[in-house]
Amino acid sequence: MMIISYIIIAVYTVSLILIFMYSIAQLNLLINYLKAQKKDDTSEKFDFSNPEEIPFVTIQLPVYNELYVMERLLTNIVKLKYPKEKLEIQVLDDSTDESVISTEKQINELQKAGIDIKHIKRTNREGFKAGALKEGLKIAKGAFIVIFDADFLPKENWLLETIPYFKDSKIGVVQTRWGHINRNYSTLTKIQAFALDAHFTLEQVGRNSQGHFINFNGTAGAWRKDCIIDAGNWEGDTLTEDIDLSYRAQLKNWKFKYLEHVETPAELPVIISAARSQQFRWNKGGAENFKKMMKRIIINKNISTKTKIHGLLHLLNSSMFTCIFLVAILSIPMLYIKNEYAHLKPFFYVMSFFVTSSIIFFICYWFMYKKIYGNGFKNFIKYIGAFFTFFTVVLGFSLHNTIAVLEGHFGKKSEFIRTPKFNINTLKDSWKKNKYISKKVSIHVIIEGLLALYFVFGMYSAFIVGNQGGDFGLFPFHFMLFFGFSYVFFKSIFSKA
Repeated sequence: MMIISYIIIAVYTVSLILIFMYSIAQLNLLINYLKAQKKDDTSEKFDFSNPEEIPFVTIQLPVYNELYVMERLLTNIVKLKYPKEKLEIQVLDDSTDESVISTEKQINELQKAGIDIKHIKRTNREGFKAGALKEGLKIAKGAFIVIFDADFLPKENWLLETIPYFKDSKIGVVQTRWGHINRNYSTLTKIQAFALDAHFTLEQVGRNSQGHFINFNGTAGAWRKDCIIDAGNWEGDTLTEDIDLSYRAQLKNWKFKYLEHVETPAELPVIISAARSQQFRWNKGGAENFKKMMKRIIINKNISTKTKIHGLLHLLNSSMFTCIFLVAILSIPMLYIKNEYAHLKPFFYVMSFFVTSSIIFFICYWFMYKKIYGNGFKNFIKYIGAFFTFFTVVLGFSLHNTIAVLEGHFGKKSEFIRTPKFNINTLKDSWKKNKYISKKVSIHVIIEGLLALYFVFGMYSAFIVGNQGGDFGLFPFHFMLFFGFSYVFFKSIFSKA
């Protein structure tokens, strides 16, 4: 029994240490972020008052069965301000449903209006999104390639605010910050917005400002065509082709420019099955890219040790869910071990130090939150609620995301599952008639329901362990785990069309 206890202690401790190391990296990114706020951007830019400096741009719109948002997408894209003679639009349409017909009709109308727009259809989905982008690139006329997913609604000045930064011939990518048109639709959208805001402020600025690797986020950004070709073009062997090409480009010394001040609004998934499929793809893709890129990063002689560390930690972001899940599962056995073996008490006092990881995350995310919502006591109180809601639901997703990560690390291949779009702009809009919603309930959902009950047992255990009236140190953690897994379970079961 002691051997099993020591194994549990070892795994639990290593997981906590890895989470702590990740929190220290986040703190370093916060410091970088705060330093960056004090610097003026002195980047050289094209002078668009001189027509000769305005380059030709190709906009690529990779779509697949986007019945509900295609009209909105195309109506918005043609409003972008840019000289017509130096702009083309490619609709890279892999759709297999009736949206192909309505899309073709709208494109024909736009062509009659004098807009250079092409409807490019493939007979197969080889390489999924990466394959579609690569196919379009073959005939793209632009020196710069702008990419928008179907749920993105760039503002009219988007091209005028981004393309000028390519004056620097070393810049391969210009990436903008995502906005959220339905941020306040539900608890689920608020949580997703919270997580994405942290990525698009602290992480992207924190890395980019110090010359560390960042990633093109798959959309709302622009590539230099020569950079794509030089880096080896799009590849579809991972579920996150954007991270893959980003790292290959930066390993070949291309620079990335991140523009926090340029916001590109988009629609967040409003139903948990859509959020689950998106999270699964992102987390599995991150692990796949760690496996693919790890050696290339380590042996590269052109990048600093600090950039290598941040790059590897960036690719291991999703792998933190494995550590979180292990800490959660083992926390109940640890409660019993703590109260069974008195000689281990000093060890548990030392272990309590790792609560600082949560404190670091709390501090880091506060800077992100106040940047968006403003400072002040009222906003801080709102932030406390938002942080703990976010943290609780993230715990509930830990099994789902751990499975994604393990599949990525162990090389299990799966299809690129697109996230269904809903055309949700206001609280009055409904998603219930969306034909793309998955009706299946995964076995993983059933396990999440059982885990909720497991953490009820964890809360009960707080009252009965030991001989001094219980031990409530982990009670708040188990309560959050119970609530998180219950939320994910019930939403997954009952949020169906």
